[in-house]
Amino acid sequence: MKLHRAIVVDDEIFTRKGLLQIMDWEACGFEIVGEADNGEDALELIENIHPDLVITDIRMPVLDGLELIHTVLERSTEHPAFIILTGYSDFAYAQQALRYGVHDFMLKPIDEGDFSATLRKLGERLHREQQNAQLYQNHRTGGLLETLMMNNVDDRVVTRWEEQLRLGEAAHMYYVLVELNDQHPWRAGDDGILLSLFQFRELIEQALHRLMGGKHPLYVHEHRNRIGLIVPDFILKCYEAKIGIFMKALQQEIEGMKSLKDQVASRVFIYAGSPVNRLQDIHQSYACAKEAVLHKYIHNPSGMVVYEEGGMPSLHYRTIHKDVLDCLTEQVEEMRLEELRVTVEHLFSSFREECYAPEAMKMSLHQCVLSIVRVIQNMQGNEHSLQSLEPMMNWQDMNLSLGELERLFTAFAEESGTYIGVLRKERQQGGIQHIRAYIEQHAAENISLKSIAARFYMNPVYLGQLFRKTYGVYFNEFLLKLRIQEAKRLLRQTDLRIYEIAERVGFGSSDYFVTQFEKRVHATPSEYRNSLNVGDGSERASE
Repeated sequence: MKLHRAIVVDDEIFTRKGLLQIMDWEACGFEIVGEADNGEDALELIENIHPDLVITDIRMPVLDGLELIHTVLERSTEHPAFIILTGYSDFAYAQQALRYGVHDFMLKPIDEGDFSATLRKLGERLHREQQNAQLYQNHRTGGLLETLMMNNVDDRVVTRWEEQLRLGEAAHMYYVLVELNDQHPWRAGDDGILLSLFQFRELIEQALHRLMGGKHPLYVHEHRNRIGLIVPDFILKCYEAKIGIFMKALQQEIEGMKSLKDQVASRVFIYAGSPVNRLQDIHQSYACAKEAVLHKYIHNPSGMVVYEEGGMPSLHYRTIHKDVLDCLTEQVEEMRLEELRVTVEHLFSSFREECYAPEAMKMSLHQCVLSIVRVIQNMQGNEHSLQSLEPMMNWQDMNLSLGELERLFTAFAEESGTYIGVLRKERQQGGIQHIRAYIEQHAAENISLKSIAARFYMNPVYLGQLFRKTYGVYFNEFLLKLRIQEAKRLLRQTDLRIYEIAERVGFGSSDYFVTQFEKRVHATPSEYRNSLNVGDGSERASE
């Protein structure tokens, strides 16, 4: 909620300064914007800065408190609220001020608690009144602006509006669009609180109020995702009569507000249409402001675009070149992160430097996303498991700066690369499992690492490394273990001779079989079989 503006008027400097220091004005909803030691200076101050509240002593030289209030009420229908400070001797005199509509009077010395309660109550009332007045003004002005945009208003009606809004004083005026960027639900570390368009409008109104000192009425209108305002030339007097300088001041004022500083990485973009001489022609300036929006990404560093007739660069509607698309997709697949970041940075720089139209840029990024998604789908992956996919599929209707869009796309490309690496590993593990199953089925045959690698179209060295990494043993050791296990089974369950078992399990030499069996079982095949027959009285020849 914005603070109400107040001034303090008292000819006793110690009373005035003491009041300024003892009160927590901000906590009560106010800020002190001026002070005076007599009624005459206070009257000039009121006319210049238009405060919401005047706190005045009742007895002052030149112009006392009651005369000050009476003069203000006579001169204007729009006037501040008044609180009178008085001593006991002036209490009856102060009561006369109630007929002037004075909000309250406070007895000196001021009780901090009572005064704080009075200020809070008044602040709430002023807020309700200002809110209602603003809603009424928004309704009237909004309806007019919408009608003006359609260029369908009777000149006599517009002339009356110019008088009521004091736009008749303007030699020319601009239509300006203000846009809040990078407010989206996918920001890392965000607490989920996003400013609504209405809240953003309130920030703009507060900023304008500060920049213009409350001297001029506001002409603010809500569009679908931007705030529009009319900027007459008399507002620009303090800004070298240049719309660009005013836009910069407005941008800095809005971005400097605490409400916006609390929003992670938010940026304000402002677009100005061409100047027009009459309110009747404001639709022309509005159309130019919308044209300026199309040049948003070209002016990404400053966040400001002023439309210039014949001076706007031509927009290009081409899409990303196939070579760039293929290169980027390959870098994602191979997880060459450093090269990928350089490519993405170059891509987004080209969007700005080569004056891509927003629609062309959207189409180019869509092509990139689809190309990467196809790779994931071809590897039987699920692209919807990527957290970064959603923003890349849904950002088009949001206001995003080029830098934020580059950050989101980079996150998508890097997460996709990591996921593709996982999918590749899973496929490799699936492949090695098929190879293991094949070895187990054909262990008794004359197989080798080289023959298996050839069968599965793999490099023998790579296959050997992959096998050892997956199962912790070399291929030959694994094959030998399978054959020994099968030999032990045959020794237990059959009466085959040793040389027959050697041939059956894949050994070409019975001597080699006996050697390898003894090495691993710590017994010869005959000893292993005989150990099973101990105690049954039978023993048959083993050879």
